[in-house]
Amino acid sequence: MIREAFIERTVCDYAKQKNCLSFKFNSASQRGVPDRIFIATKGVFFVEFKRKGFKPTPLQAHVFSKFKEQNQQVYIIDDIETGKSFVDEICS
Repeated sequence: MIREAFIERTVCDYAKQKNCLSFKFNSASQRGVPDRIFIATKGVFFVEFKRKGFKPTPLQAHVFSKFKEQNQQVYIIDDIETGKSFVDEICS
């Protein structure tokens, strides 16, 4: 099974090739935030990377619902091809 870190690194490297910015999202005061913030021509996007078939933890689901309340979507990416398609969409 492909590790989450490998999926994240591969997709972020691909985004860099497409001139799309990607930043690790760490919050000292809030656990459960998405892994990455992507800044692209079409806007700002929050992304959570998971291994294939894995779902966000209950804490992550709760935090992501708070994002949704603010009209922000968190994209869940669990494979490299989906991640590359996402990058293609936001960076075109």
